[in-house]
Amino acid sequence: MPLAPSFAVMLRTEDNVRIDAAHTPPREPGDLGIVLAHGFTGSLRERPTRRITHVLSGFGGVVSFDFRGHGRSGGESTVGDLEILDLDAAVRHARAIGYARVAVVGFSMGGAVAVRHAGWRGPGPGGRPRGGEVDAVVSVSAPARWYYRGTRPMRQVHWAIERPLGRWAARVGKGTRIRKGVWDPVPLAPHEAAACISPTPLLVVHGDVDAFFPLDHAHQIHDAAGKPKELWIEPGYGHAESAATPELVRRIGRWVVANS
Repeated sequence: MPLAPSFAVMLRTEDNVRIDAAHTPPREPGDLGIVLAHGFTGSLRERPTRRITHVLSGFGGVVSFDFRGHGRSGGESTVGDLEILDLDAAVRHARAIGYARVAVVGFSMGGAVAVRHAGWRGPGPGGRPRGGEVDAVVSVSAPARWYYRGTRPMRQVHWAIERPLGRWAARVGKGTRIRKGVWDPVPLAPHEAAACISPTPLLVVHGDVDAFFPLDHAHQIHDAAGKPKELWIEPGYGHAESAATPELVRRIGRWVVANS
């Protein structure tokens, strides 16, 4: 089956970073927009993300985008910190083009950013109203806390973030430009932000064979959140977009329709 057609969009964040995005209209008319947030080193143009976009477009229109420092977007990746502004720009765009209901579905780093964005309260940068609130949030394969190094893949990720050679390898191998230096201040951890999401519905999805983050990350996010919330532990599911089956994505789509 051919993938659903999409239309290029250029967004601008509150801190003036250019964000490359795309709008995939729904296959059936409706008022639901789904903002899709990819994982670290991912892109809206990668085939797993495009397939997820295609499946989700059966439930609503999809706004996909590249986080800063990824793909054709400007800036440098801050690995989950300022990316909250990128997601907010995509949510604002979904509202601006007419979607009355907007849900966010995020994978891995995108899932952590989705939780942080949903728990973000108060004015945006410069004191301006945010206007980016969402009606539902889905966090898939996300970390609950920062600096986790308990698995070999995450030790490799930290090498790519913290070492000049690692940042060079990420730029050359994946086209991901990573900002050097440390967070100052350290952003609110996803499990801490989860406590601020209610009454927005939250779905936490995690695989029992995730090689990056063990199941305690999913439980920590879910346990910290208020109601309404759900936790799906998926047998045999690995990590993020590349392991997500069409059936899992369809189940997520049905949950979004029912809860947003």
